[in-house]
Amino acid sequence: MGAVTSGGEPGHDTAKSLPAIFLATTRTLLRALGAGWSRLLDATLFTSRTRLRALATGVSQWLRAAGYLRKWLVLGVALGCIAGLGAVAFYQALRLGTQLFLTDLAGYQVPTPAGEGFLAGSSHFARPWLLPLVVGLGGLLSGLLVFTLAPEAEGHGTDAAIETVHDNPRGVRTITVAVKFIASALTIGSGGSGGREGPTAQISAGFGSFLARTLDLSPSDGRIAVAVGIGSGIGAIFGAPLGGALLSAEILYRDDIEVEAIIPSVIASVIGYTVFAAFMGFGPLFGYAAPGYHFSQPLQLGWYALIGVVGGFIGLAYARGFYGIASAIGRVPIPRFCRPAMGGLIVGAMGLAIPEVLGTGYGWVQMGLGPQLLSLPLWLVLVLPFAKIVATSLSIGSGGSGGIFGPGMVIGAFSGLAVWRLLEPIAPAIPHTPAPFVIVGMMATFGGIARAPLAIMLMVTEMTGSLAALAPAMIAVGLATLIVRRADDTIYRAQLRNRAESAAHRLQARMPLLGSLPVAEFMATPKVILSARDRSGAAADQLVRERLPGAPVVDERRAFVGSVTAARLLEVAGADPDAELGREADPTTPTVAATANLDVALEALINAKSNWVPVLDDARRVVGIVTTSALVRGYRAGLQRNLRQISQVSRDVAVVDATVAEGSPLAGRSLADARLPVGTLVMTLQRGTEQLLPRGDTVLHPGDRVGILTRRADEHRVQGLLAGCDTPDEPDQNRRSPLL
Repeated sequence: MGAVTSGGEPGHDTAKSLPAIFLATTRTLLRALGAGWSRLLDATLFTSRTRLRALATGVSQWLRAAGYLRKWLVLGVALGCIAGLGAVAFYQALRLGTQLFLTDLAGYQVPTPAGEGFLAGSSHFARPWLLPLVVGLGGLLSGLLVFTLAPEAEGHGTDAAIETVHDNPRGVRTITVAVKFIASALTIGSGGSGGREGPTAQISAGFGSFLARTLDLSPSDGRIAVAVGIGSGIGAIFGAPLGGALLSAEILYRDDIEVEAIIPSVIASVIGYTVFAAFMGFGPLFGYAAPGYHFSQPLQLGWYALIGVVGGFIGLAYARGFYGIASAIGRVPIPRFCRPAMGGLIVGAMGLAIPEVLGTGYGWVQMGLGPQLLSLPLWLVLVLPFAKIVATSLSIGSGGSGGIFGPGMVIGAFSGLAVWRLLEPIAPAIPHTPAPFVIVGMMATFGGIARAPLAIMLMVTEMTGSLAALAPAMIAVGLATLIVRRADDTIYRAQLRNRAESAAHRLQARMPLLGSLPVAEFMATPKVILSARDRSGAAADQLVRERLPGAPVVDERRAFVGSVTAARLLEVAGADPDAELGREADPTTPTVAATANLDVALEALINAKSNWVPVLDDARRVVGIVTTSALVRGYRAGLQRNLRQISQVSRDVAVVDATVAEGSPLAGRSLADARLPVGTLVMTLQRGTEQLLPRGDTVLHPGDRVGILTRRADEHRVQGLLAGCDTPDEPDQNRRSPLL
């Protein structure tokens, strides 16, 4: 007898349910199989990561024991190899993208420089109606990739690398580098105006960041590793190792230089260039651009000075135009991933009239160095620098991915060409070819606005093989730099003004005593150390019970994996309380070696996202934590030791270390008006957890803790004034302020 359905028809429900039963069974089996594979994969990855961490621990121990030369020889070679290989990989990816989008789809061959075959390029567009769509498609694909996987990969990338140096050298995510690589190949390969140095710099800078966190490099070594990555990557892909080495140190600041990065960068840049050139050739990018030129007429200095003035103002137009257009595009009410497509459509339309704005533009620079562009109308030559500025701003400022270094060179080259075209018919002592003006235009325009004049001069010299143009170029670059400095602008907004604005350099300069105080003396024992195998729900409950903001996470060898915050754990536990903790641990967390001093801990705390950092032994095991309050205690301890040493030098000197009481007559007075006994010096002043520099206009507050040097005869009087048991002396017009 058949089964009875709700509708009363026998057998119908059974037959209908068979496919559903089959599908449900299949899904269950697939889920079980998937869960099993997932567990197996997690176990395999966990084991692999554990072994890699063990290997990294051994390398880290060796590096700590190695001297400066051996350490940076090893790290420099590693960074250089990655810079060179990354440059080769991106160069090939860009060639593939250009072939696919522009050559195959749009039917247009872009010109190339001498170092890349010196192709003349197409004289017309085979399918002009398709060009805007192709450039827009590249922007759309790039935008989808960037804003889906790694939004920090948008834009030109060099600013992001500079920020990494200053903020947290361990903070570059691996996925950011991969996304930048692909998105830049899509943006530039489809015809978007951008440079290939930004992605290359981010690849090697990302590897420097990887070394910093994997090998537990000190914060200062991590900063150098990332900076070296920037310069060696750019130097490799431009075939300019000396300029790239200097760029590592010069690009971080507007008016300063990171001297510690120069020697490591020389090693990395030479290796990076050698690796890249072994695949791509050792000749200069633009060949030997001005072989017959010799600077032999002093009158030419006036024309080169004019190039410097023009280059300075064109550089300012580049920086302000780029960020102005980027800001305007950011206000367009469309999804972020669509903005690069919008910019691409406009650039493609511009390219129909001015093809020089498409792609990197290096082939057009090569033509400008010779006679090929002399047939262009003068108005077009004058428009070219500004057209390239607009195209780059639309391609990269819209959220597309690519560099702004290369376009800056192209803009400078077109500026020099424009000056030569204007002067050539009327001015005396003008070179018979535009090459010297094009070369100097590149140096002046981008060297000034990048605030890296020395590095850019050397790089352009290496790229063009034109040492003879270096001497007259110096006056042009100097004038361009002065114009940009007076306007106080830069194309790289992440640059700090100087080392004094760097938090690490500034605080270490103000608190030098930290360099003599060991971390082990002031670190605390962690209340909670979590295992990577722990579940997020249980770990979150434990942190809440202990009222902790976060905790370090270790693997099965008790080696440090990363750290987690209570807020993040609560969020994860709410979605999946059984999620393994190892997946949520932040590996970019700064750490401090147990053998280090507090100055290293200070820089690690500056880079950290919390007020504590883990302290690790040589095997990367967590042996403690150091906090901001521990640094303050350490600094005070160091000051007290120094004060005691000073007081022991003379029997007539005493040290008073006390707190300003509520009823003290000194409360509410500035140090200049405190009228302490003659010969008294206020050495230290602590307000809460903040160390203040005692000055004449510093007003004392109740609760301030001060360290004072005074005569032993006045010791009790000073203590009484601080405690409110005495009154200040009468004013003495001849008394000096009690300051250090």
